Amino acid sequence: MTDLNALHYTDEHEWIAADGDTVTIGITDYAADKLGDVVFVELPAVGTEVTAGSVVGEIESTKSVGELYAPVTGTVVEINDAVVDDPSLVNAEPFAGGWLIKVSVDAGALDGLMDRDAYVALTEG
Repeated sequence: MTDLNALHYTDEHEWIAADGDTVTIGITDYAADKLGDVVFVELPAVGTEVTAGSVVGEIESTKSVGELYAPVTGTVVEINDAVVDDPSLVNAEPFAGGWLIKVSVDAGALDGLMDRDAYVALTEG
């Protein structure tokens, strides 16, 4: 079980888990619920340079098509091929098997992101 309080969050409903200079990024359960059944995920290629706030992929559901934004600046070091092959993992395991990309980042990359309490306040407001 992922410790949701240890994650960082964005107002675009992404979560970020730090592990040294690599972060794992996914969308929150709130976002997955609002999207509905996810049927397609497009992710950037490994080696892609991403800039915080830029569009790096797409998530399509039975309800809508949403863009995936990079919450940090860095280099994509891994993508979750399991999610590409089975997009329903985003709904079933948003904080575990449904992660999307891993990005190598510089120190301070997570500065300014929300903690769990701030994210809960945002989504309940």
